[in-house]
Amino acid sequence: MLEVISPHQDHDGGATAPNLFVNQPQTNADTLRLGVCQMAPVWMDRDATLAKVIEQINLAAGQRCDLVTFGEALVPGYPFWLAVTDAAQFNDAKQKEIHALYLDQGVMIERGDLKGVQEAAKRHGIAIYLGIMERAADRGGHSLYCSLVYIDKEGQIGSVHRKLHPTYEERLAWASGDGHGLRTHALGAFTVGGLNCFENWMPLSRAALYAQGEDLHVGVWPGGLHNTFDLTQVLAKEGRSYVVACSGLMRAQDCPQAMPAREEIIANSGTFMANGGSCIANPDGTWLIEPVIGKEALLVADIDHAKVRQERQNFDLAGHYSRPDVTRLVVNRTRQSLATFEE
Repeated sequence: MLEVISPHQDHDGGATAPNLFVNQPQTNADTLRLGVCQMAPVWMDRDATLAKVIEQINLAAGQRCDLVTFGEALVPGYPFWLAVTDAAQFNDAKQKEIHALYLDQGVMIERGDLKGVQEAAKRHGIAIYLGIMERAADRGGHSLYCSLVYIDKEGQIGSVHRKLHPTYEERLAWASGDGHGLRTHALGAFTVGGLNCFENWMPLSRAALYAQGEDLHVGVWPGGLHNTFDLTQVLAKEGRSYVVACSGLMRAQDCPQAMPAREEIIANSGTFMANGGSCIANPDGTWLIEPVIGKEALLVADIDHAKVRQERQNFDLAGHYSRPDVTRLVVNRTRQSLATFEE
């Protein structure tokens, strides 16, 4: 049995069975139960990581969650080696070897790589936000996109949002996305949307979701308290929304023996490459669950849409506090491609 503990209780997490952090339950038509899964990937192994994801979906479903979220680029893992192996060297054999492996383990949605996750969603009636490295067939199949996939309770893929602009060293491994996936989804009383990592700092990307009625925001991260501690509360106050920060975890022990340049990666990374930091903020910016670091965990919380409506009384940035006659946003949601073929 999984031990149920409070958010403030110190507990050592296991590698395969995350700890559970749960707040007091609520039950009415306005409430939704969230599961925020902070887990390490089986790094650079797509199928094994997807199997672990399905295990955690089953766990979240057992806690009666309506939505479970997973971190940025979780499948098959974030490219932590870029920052610690001199990855900017041009035409470097070591970097080519790692990239070839990364590309090989990328997720091809068209091939059916997410079929098992979709089946789990349908079986349990649970919605999912999952961060993947997408090997995009519609862009030639040999570039990787940091994509956030929404799967609904029927197991259908509702959106695939490719990160608009990779951050810093990520540009050495990832391609730039587009606005096609800037979409929200109805989920119970809520409207949920999500962004990848530093996209959460981009006001216009957030505005694209606010304009579609978002009141539950999911920000996914590779992991790091420095990323989630301040911004999560700021976005909750800005949007008058519940905000989830869902992080991954990456420890030296999670680097596989067969990983190219493994010794160099571990020597330059310390104990943690990513220490987590997953958390949930209320619509008034207070913590519902404070950041959890250093362990695999499933955070479980009930959220109440009435609290959103209360906070929108004095500020609704897409509604009564907006001035589209003065400033407004135009969003291009065309999926970008090298060629358009006319028969």
